[in-house]
Amino acid sequence: MRLALDEAEQAVRGGDVPVGAVVLSADGTTVLGAGHNEREATGDPTAHAEVLALRRAAATLNAAADSAPAEHGGERRAGGRWRLSGCTLVVTLEPCTMCAGAIVLSRVDRVVYGARDEKAGAAGSLWDVMRDRRLNHRPEVIEGVLADDCARMLTEFFRTH
Repeated sequence: MRLALDEAEQAVRGGDVPVGAVVLSADGTTVLGAGHNEREATGDPTAHAEVLALRRAAATLNAAADSAPAEHGGERRAGGRWRLSGCTLVVTLEPCTMCAGAIVLSRVDRVVYGARDEKAGAAGSLWDVMRDRRLNHRPEVIEGVLADDCARMLTEFFRTH
């Protein structure tokens, strides 16, 4: 979560709401992708921390697959590695519905978040998209990790904006 909080601080420097996210490898030792809100910086309404971290993690996995030797004489396939099975997404704020949908579709195994978002949260606060039994994938959700630190950063940001 501390890495995600570092990402959130970068969002503030760009004039964005301080939300940060990292995607960790299945063994939890490698950061595959990181992101912070970049909506203001890029003018992209989908540039949420979670979406950017998921995109970057998939790109990292694709680059690793593209550079690996072909197995058993077969050909390597460029790209195509979008499933983040086994990975953990750590984010400072409870994901919104857009991000929750992206998380489910990316097949992340677990989501760890800090502060709850009572106005737009889609991991238990307002909605519970990620644990909806009608969907084909349901990641484990762990909430409240360093919640006070995550919430404090958001509160301070909104006091001045």
